[in-house]
Amino acid sequence: MTLMILGLGLWWASHLFPIYMADRRASVIARLGAGPYKALFALVSLGALVLMVVGYRQADFVTAWNPPGWTVHLNNLLMLLAIFLMDATKFKSSARHYIRHPMLTAVKVWAVAHLLVNGDLASILLFGGVLGWAVVAMIGSNRRDGAWDRPAKGDMAGLVRHGIVTVVIFAAIVAIHGPLLGVYTFPQ
Repeated sequence: MTLMILGLGLWWASHLFPIYMADRRASVIARLGAGPYKALFALVSLGALVLMVVGYRQADFVTAWNPPGWTVHLNNLLMLLAIFLMDATKFKSSARHYIRHPMLTAVKVWAVAHLLVNGDLASILLFGGVLGWAVVAMIGSNRRDGAWDRPAKGDMAGLVRHGIVTVVIFAAIVAIHGPLLGVYTFPQ
């Protein structure tokens, strides 16, 4: 579990640095250049993810609570919403008009969905830690960016494309989640 906590800490630090220390970020970019900074950021992010995944998989299973069976269905519904939100900026759908930070909102929905179906200590720390990061990142982004200039509303064709892509991505995740992670998204 130590690796997972280190990964979470690295994720928090690396992803809050550009939000809460924008001046320092700018000076690092001036020193390194934009390309090397992005490469370093990507490498640190990948390292954090690897630490979280490896640490999570190695953690002992310590039951904190037993989620009821119906939470699996709520999880799947919330995951559809999370995928929809994650892709909101890529389509001319109205979702981006109503939600200021669709990707951070998607991470929060993803984390809550996984907290609902996982009652072990490692899951609570991992998904709760990611949820906490998304909340702190959203607060910092709102402070940093000031007033929100809403994008224009999308059209129905954009919303339909957005919905179709959401369902396709969800189906792909369902197909690989069990074989890859050993956790099946629907009752067997």
